[in-house]
Amino acid sequence: MASTTFSDGGVYVRDTVQTAAKLLVVGPFGVGKTTLIGAVSEIEPLRTEEVMTQAGALVDDLKGVEDKRTTTVAMDFGRLTLSPELVLYLFGAPGQQRFMRVAPVWRQLALGAYGALVLADTRRLDASFDAMETVERHGLPYAVALNSFPDSPRFPEEELREALDLGPGTPLVDCDARDRASAARALIALVKHVRTHYQEHVS
Repeated sequence: MASTTFSDGGVYVRDTVQTAAKLLVVGPFGVGKTTLIGAVSEIEPLRTEEVMTQAGALVDDLKGVEDKRTTTVAMDFGRLTLSPELVLYLFGAPGQQRFMRVAPVWRQLALGAYGALVLADTRRLDASFDAMETVERHGLPYAVALNSFPDSPRFPEEELREALDLGPGTPLVDCDARDRASAARALIALVKHVRTHYQEHVS
């Protein structure tokens, strides 16, 4: 089957690909997971967004995202070929706490995943804790990407790492989820971290 590339709008994986890695894109409600996957995906991304209702407003924390009108109810899916040999399959997890606490949803998404990119918002860092704890509970290495919003406050890296309780080896990067190159750089940082993590644990 002939393979094509992102630039010519193709669907198929290149014949040269030797490694496929499943990665999760996680984070709190409204942090930009769907946007990031849509920005980097070389195929039409799968989205399971639905219009938010009053019933959801009773259980979802809308602090900081009061203008949000849709939400992911199952997952997002996209694909990114990082090199002729490596392709990433990206699975975006719903960010509401009620979905993170449903074990079968996360168990299925985490199954076979090599790691996770945790998106965070400096306007509400504490909202990322549930996603980080869930990733850690599933034993996945992860990197944290600070998604840039127009009114995002800036803090020194040391303060951010302390606030997020990040280990010294966990990558912390800036990211604009709307920009393909910026989002891809965040994923590359995760891939490098994941490779190092598994090399250390195998050796």
